[in-house]
Amino acid sequence: MKKNAASIPHSIWPADALRQAEKEAADSLGISLYELMQRAGLAAFDIARLHFPHTQHWLILCGQGNNGGDGYVVARLAVAAGITVTLLALDSTKPLPEEAQAAREAWLEAGGTIHAADIVWPEGIDLIVDGLLGTGIHSAPRDPIATLITHANQHAAPVLALDIPSGLIAQTGATPGAVINAAHTVTFIALKPGLLTGNARDVVGTLHHHALGLDIWLAGQETALSRVDASQLSQWFPPRRPTSHKGTHGRLVIIGGDHGTAGAIRMAGEAALRAGAGLVRVLTRRENIAPIITARPELMVHELTPESLDESLEWADVAVIGPGLGQHEWGKKALQKIENFRKPMLWDADALNLLAINPDKRHNRILTPHPGEAARLLNCSVAEIESDRLLSAQRLLQRYAGVIVLKGAGTVVSAENGKTSIIDAGNAGMASGGMGDVLSGIIGALLGQKHELYDAACAGCLAHSAAADVLAASQGTRGMLATDLFSTLVRVVNPDVSDTE
Repeated sequence: MKKNAASIPHSIWPADALRQAEKEAADSLGISLYELMQRAGLAAFDIARLHFPHTQHWLILCGQGNNGGDGYVVARLAVAAGITVTLLALDSTKPLPEEAQAAREAWLEAGGTIHAADIVWPEGIDLIVDGLLGTGIHSAPRDPIATLITHANQHAAPVLALDIPSGLIAQTGATPGAVINAAHTVTFIALKPGLLTGNARDVVGTLHHHALGLDIWLAGQETALSRVDASQLSQWFPPRRPTSHKGTHGRLVIIGGDHGTAGAIRMAGEAALRAGAGLVRVLTRRENIAPIITARPELMVHELTPESLDESLEWADVAVIGPGLGQHEWGKKALQKIENFRKPMLWDADALNLLAINPDKRHNRILTPHPGEAARLLNCSVAEIESDRLLSAQRLLQRYAGVIVLKGAGTVVSAENGKTSIIDAGNAGMASGGMGDVLSGIIGALLGQKHELYDAACAGCLAHSAAADVLAASQGTRGMLATDLFSTLVRVVNPDVSDTE
């Protein structure tokens, strides 16, 4: 999913709060809801003209709510601009909302025609405008809407979705049934979570936002949800003080790397160094020591024993456990020892699988599960996790405390203080082995650099994803390796340095 970055806010509103917020904002500014609908239609029309300037025949699909009302406005503006419009609308025994009815009547008064939803689509359609379903749905679309969605997806013309692609759940990003595959989506007033996580990236296309003149009112409101993107890197990665030294930037111990998994712990260790950790000690199996030191001599590598673990936990500012840990007695004993660690720590991979067997709450801990690990931690299915990623993160918080990083497209970071962020970065190239190990090292390094748990999690996820985006921009996503990120990670965590310097 691409974004018109300049127009996308960092605040996100829960979908179910938007209808009331829209009314309150309009009332406070003396704007009618019908005027807001006119503005929404104009915003969508302008985007259509900008991105599809040569299109001459638009098919506009109008549903039974205000989303359909936006479609009527777009249709009227298009005809006034000399564009041929075929408008299909659904029959309903229920009256349209007042604003949508007014937009419908204005379309008819302008000489427009409303066609039944089941007509044969005419030849020559070169743009489809989706105004079928808005943000109020919570289940799969039914016919005839589902059939219209299927036809739109099968047609050669690109689709512009109004507010949200029909069939995408605004709060969760789930797609329980047919869903519009949009080339562009223009969302109105505020961002909805479902545009940024779940299945959103598959169907939203290029995302645009228009506040419809409610910017001032929106800026005065606080939301617990936020969007994190690459424009915020300098917020977490300021230039370092010239007098800083390795002790200033944290002592990190990373524990893991059972038989056959030396790569996981080595990647986590190097990632921590690349993210700016001052000193990184790795505790692992004896046979892993020489290969890891040979590959990355800046790491301090020791055999994991009860004595070395005790000494390292005393020495360290931060602990990371899990990459390559395994679920055998060797890993279990290390995890039992670290349970009493009172400093910031991160648990990942097999540490999470072991935690699922013996759940506990710790407030000084970041957990970084992917959906499969999250399902084990909550004793549910992966489908349940993915059906509502924001809710899943909250459930994990309730059971385990600390900070939760629910990985995936649109990673969700949630804290006990009520804050939640969606990481709006990353790409499909990250779907390869070792990426989670790299993330663990990055976040651990940021904890050592005195970031609070939530900030370290947000900044680490952003740096990780942004590094992958820089890499994808030059070489594509297929074949991206976790260790490929090391070169671009250094660039990302130094946003004050430009390539031209």
